[in-house]
Parts: sequence; C-alpha cells; structure tokens
Amino acid sequence: MLDDEVLFADDDVPETPSERPSGWRILVIDDEPEIHQITRLVLNDFHFDNLPLSLEFASSAAEAKVILEADTERTIAVAIVDVVMESNHAGLDLIRWIRDELQNHTIRIVLRTGQPGEAPEESVIRDYDINDYKNKTELTALRLKTSIFAALRGYRDIKVIETHRRGLERIIDATSTFIECDSLSEFACAILGQISVVLGIEYNDIVCCALTREKLVDGHTELNVLAHNSRSDNPLTPEIKARIDAALAKKQNHMSPGFFVGYFTTKRGTENVLYVAQESPMEDVQHHLLSSFAHNIAVAHENLKLREIIKESQRELSYVIGEAVELRSKETGSHVKRVAHISHLLATLYGLSERDAELIQLASPLHDVGKVGIPDNILNKPGPHSDDEQRVMRTHAKIGFDMLCKSDNPILQLGAHIAHEHHECWDGSGYPRGLYQGEIHVAGRISAVADVFDALGSKRCYKEPWSDDAILDYFLQEKGKRFEPLLVDLLVSNIDEFRAIRQRFPDPV
Repeated sequence: MLDDEVLFADDDVPETPSERPSGWRILVIDDEPEIHQITRLVLNDFHFDNLPLSLEFASSAAEAKVILEADTERTIAVAIVDVVMESNHAGLDLIRWIRDELQNHTIRIVLRTGQPGEAPEESVIRDYDINDYKNKTELTALRLKTSIFAALRGYRDIKVIETHRRGLERIIDATSTFIECDSLSEFACAILGQISVVLGIEYNDIVCCALTREKLVDGHTELNVLAHNSRSDNPLTPEIKARIDAALAKKQNHMSPGFFVGYFTTKRGTENVLYVAQESPMEDVQHHLLSSFAHNIAVAHENLKLREIIKESQRELSYVIGEAVELRSKETGSHVKRVAHISHLLATLYGLSERDAELIQLASPLHDVGKVGIPDNILNKPGPHSDDEQRVMRTHAKIGFDMLCKSDNPILQLGAHIAHEHHECWDGSGYPRGLYQGEIHVAGRISAVADVFDALGSKRCYKEPWSDDAILDYFLQEKGKRFEPLLVDLLVSNIDEFRAIRQRFPDPV
C-alpha cells in the first residue's frame, strides 16, 4: 500500500513576530540636538532591504530606558549611543543595562563619542557588548551609513535565527502530539490542529485537509480524505490537486511565492505531502518550517502505521488463542469476537478511557484460556457436572491466570486478571477467591457481563439459546449479586447496541 499524508492550508497568514514594521527602527541617543538633526538629514533617504528607516530620538540615557523598556517585541534594530550625557559614562552604563538587566541581545549598538578620552576604543570594545565604535570627528555621512548597513544586517540575521528557533520549538511541541495519537483519524486531526501552531496563525484562519493515497489491486491509486475543516465536501480544487500531483510525479518539493508543496519519503518508502497556500508571498523561513514539519509528519505517520500493525497482530493473536479454546470445547470462535466488542462497548459506557477500553477488548478473548487444562470428558460433558467435576471445571480460572501472569505484555497482564476474575461475583459469592465488589478488577467485572450475556444468547452443547427477554430478566435478578449494578443498568439501557454486536458476528450455520 502506498500512503500519502497530505495537509492543506489555504488562507492569508497574518503578521508573525518575524515580520518587520513599516520601517527599521533606529534609536538615536544623544544630548546634543544638532546631532539629532544631522543624523536625520544623513539618513533621510536611507533604505535597507527595500524598507526605510524609522528614526526615534532620546536626549538622555534615562529617556532611552523608557523607550527600550516599552519595546517588548525587540523591534528596535539599532541604537546609536553617545557616551557623555547625564554623566561622563551615561552611555556606557546604558549599554550594560541593555545587555545585563534588560537582557536585550538582539539590538545592535553603535557607540558614538565626541570625547574618546572618556571611552578609549580598545577597552570599550573589550569590556562592553557593542557592535561598532565611532568617533564623531571621523564619522562622515558615508561611514555612518556603512555602520547602519552592517548593524541592520546583523539585526536581520539574528531575528531570522530567533524565528527559526521559535518555529522549530513549535514543531517539536507539535510532534509530541503526533506521538500520543493511537489511530490514523487522531493523527489526521492532530495535523490539522498543529499546522496553525507551527505557522503561528489562528486555526480558524486556515482551511486544512489530510489525505491518504492508497494503491488499489489493479495498480491504480486513489486519494482518500482522512480529515479536513473545509466547508466543501471536497477541499481539493483542480488547481490544488494539480500542484500536489506535480510534486508526487516529480517526487520533490514544488513551490512558488504563493504556495508550498513539500514532498518527503521515509526509509520504508512511505510518501508524504504537505500543501500550504496563501495570497501574500511566503517567506523562506516559512518554507523551512513547513519542510521540517512535514518531515516530522512523515516519521510520525510511519511509526503510527507500525504501531497499528503491531496492535492488529496482538488483536489477531488474542482471537486465535480464544478461538482455539472455543474450538476445543466444541463452541464457535465467534463468541470471543462478540465478547471482545461487547466488553469494549461496556467499558466505553462505563466511562473508561479509549485506551483502557481497547486494552479490555484485546484481552477479553483470553477469559477462558485456562480451559486448555480441563479434561475433554469434563469440558464437553453435555449434561450437568457432578460436584467433583464442578471443582475441576472451576480450576480453569487459576490455570488461565498462571498461563498469562508471567508476561510483561500489558494485554496478557490484563488477560490474566480477566481469566482469574471473570467468575467472581459482586456480592463475594464467586470463585476462585470470593472477591467482593471493588476487589474485583474492573476488566474482570466487565468481561463477566459480556461473557454471560453472549453465552446465554448462544447455543451450547448443554443448552439452547435464551430469548432476549429471558436474558434481561436474568441480569436484573442477578443485579447486585453476580454482577455490578451499574454494568447491568448500562446493558439494559443500551440493549439494542449489544444486540447489534451479536448480529454482526453470528455463529456459522
């Protein structure tokens, strides 16, 4: 089977933290008004990456602190700092405050001084975290622009790195969600929910779709939608499908400024496709994040498929063992399938988690595994058992427990509890240990109801099947005695669902 995991998101992506304001913010900190005017004049027509400068001015270190403290998003790219203002070292003290107390290591700092004796260049560069040092007497218009170019390049690159880091952190967090998924449907829904997290946009602002492509017997392939939040039944428009088909045909990424199709394969040959489109041009960093995210989807999807194969193998093994016991006792193997599904439904109605309900479903077919240790003449006796035969017959609960309890497999461990306790009674009158109410494992209580409900409605070598009314009457009579009252109430109030399970798995004629 050839599987393609396809995720589709089609909408505008709003501003992210990596996006810049209308201009590069430059903070000029100097107590001389003439310096403010000259700086504004020199940098008036300055552009970097097709964006102009947005100049802001402070006449003291104290005034600059107010502006910098308000810049929580670190959008001020460069600070041009004078050394001598309120004091001879006001600028140097401000630089230490920016780096040490404000913990702003993103802003680029250009130290500009008219009194180099107050701040010798070599010692200042060594002792202070600055990015450039300029003497006002040598700072021509060209050199000022050169310093701003260098500082803005550094700021831009740092912001890109920060954006990558935040995006990769979101990818790691999103991947943990995939690891916790137990089914393909959960996995598909997790993709739809996490793509918005990775891109830093609202889930309601995108249209998402996850698909799988399966190879048919005749060699053709088809796309099946696993999950989507589109209002349309078919979220793949001809244009989008053509883009995805192009990536699949070339077995490589396919993109333009308006969309991204990432193509990935795993070691086992599983093909995965991630599709994202938006009206505004996509940035390189978004392509990078989507590429990493899609790779993680591919790995998580492959691991989930392996887990499903293992889980299915465990389920089949439980059925095979249970059916082997039923065959030896001349009963139909459909009984263990019905007990498994009835147990799962009861566990779900009882309020257990899906994981616990599924474990009970996998383990309940092992409830009578201990019957392999019962002699044929007793196991298949058509009439009632003598007292001695009854004692031998009851040992199957302990035999089953002893067979399964030594395993570290959680299914077999739970199967040991079920085999040991599915003949215990709510009022303490059961066997083999006479457990009372909550002392009986919940899986044992559930399996007991499932086993008896199906056994009464099935033909045995010693009886004909009971009618549904007779079965319900029996459970109501044994409510609070043999069976937990709540489980009986759930069985009675949902009887149609339990009957449907019997009809789904009939005994062979």
